[in-house]
Amino acid sequence: MRAVTRILKGIAIGLLALALVLVAPVIYVETLCRGDATPAPATPLVSETRPEIRTLLTYPEWHIVHAYDDYAEVIGTDDPHDFNYTRAVLGYWDALCTLTTEAAALGEIDTQTRQLVHVIGVSFTFEMMMKAAYEETLGRLTTLIRGPARAPLDALAAEQAATYAAFLQQVPWYRYDFRADAQALRDQATGIFRDRERAVALGLEHAARARYAALIADAVAATGHDDLTLNMVVRGLPPETLAQAEGVRIIAETAAGTEIETPRYRALTRLMADWADQGAQFVDIAGNDEIMFTALSDDPEHPDALASLPRQGYDDTRHLFLVPVPELARALRGLPERGLRLEHIHDY
Repeated sequence: MRAVTRILKGIAIGLLALALVLVAPVIYVETLCRGDATPAPATPLVSETRPEIRTLLTYPEWHIVHAYDDYAEVIGTDDPHDFNYTRAVLGYWDALCTLTTEAAALGEIDTQTRQLVHVIGVSFTFEMMMKAAYEETLGRLTTLIRGPARAPLDALAAEQAATYAAFLQQVPWYRYDFRADAQALRDQATGIFRDRERAVALGLEHAARARYAALIADAVAATGHDDLTLNMVVRGLPPETLAQAEGVRIIAETAAGTEIETPRYRALTRLMADWADQGAQFVDIAGNDEIMFTALSDDPEHPDALASLPRQGYDDTRHLFLVPVPELARALRGLPERGLRLEHIHDY
């Protein structure tokens, strides 16, 4: 009976320690990452607006997308234990701290957004911790047994990781078919030990993700999906040129320029980069006058960046820039001469 009590006590202590590790970054951000700037008044020029602080606080979700892309790049040639899970997690919370501080100048962070960045941060931290705990112990052991040559399921797992990373660029993660990946691992496994281990370990991971994704999908269905479009005012290009782009709708001609409706996410980044190259100027985006974008370079730091985060597997660095909306097009056109490559424009 005493042995059982000791075991239960050990489990309880372990769970408490895990809970403290997961909640500690939330407490850190909420207590030490607060700015004191005052938002400047703004007069929206579009008929539909979005909160300006979301240009900063959409990044945490994209940090997770980028982490999966880094992971796919690493295991494309190496093994899962070569990925630095701790760096991915610390990068999330460091960036969130910086952006939460900067957000004070753009407006108050609403409760829903604040809860979202913390919930996904804790979930991401837990997932990375669990994956690291396995891949850096038992997973690493199976690679030693396997030897230097990659097993068939190592290659398949890398392909699946790359597919998932690409999927996340435009579609919410919970819509991904994790069960199909698990089935493919079972179907293509050979009799070698590493393949059997990959089929079981990754199969369990995919099954857990599938169940969690179903819960998130139900929650989203109950609360409503985020808008997939936004409005902006653009000048410098004729309306017919703007309307040629897929998903773009002309709303009105105004004294400030042409008000249009555009798609969001990666599609928007591609559109705006193309229009900037053609000489466009962005006057107002979703009623806001500040916007953030990320760019990549071979330099570890950039003097104008809010934050600089090294990418794993790519040997370069992601830089976060906040600029006035009217200066965005000029900033995009000037990236090459500054040694930068546009990655993503963070809408609201």
